[in-house]
Amino acid sequence: MSSLRFIKRFFQAIALPSLFLAVSGYFVWHAMHGERGLIAREQRFADIAAARAELGRAEAEREAMERRVSGLRGERLDRDQLDERARALLNMVGRDEVVVPYPPERRLY
Repeated sequence: MSSLRFIKRFFQAIALPSLFLAVSGYFVWHAMHGERGLIAREQRFADIAAARAELGRAEAEREAMERRVSGLRGERLDRDQLDERARALLNMVGRDEVVVPYPPERRLY
């Protein structure tokens, strides 16, 4: 009977610490791998950096468009830019003009 009592005391003695270790392990695992864990945090930082880079490109493109549109407004009409847009839309050039194509990454405007 004494061995049964020893086993019972032994399991009572390790029950609370093992429960504590299991709960702690659960929280530690989720702190690393969970939806808001450290690994997901690094991924969010990478996503934020990519989004900021995309925002910078979009703002630069918008500013370029705004500069081009400002030359076509009624209060301050830029004749050269108006002529350029009309020729680009109509796909026409004059007889004495030379067309120099530029690749998209080397645009002049």
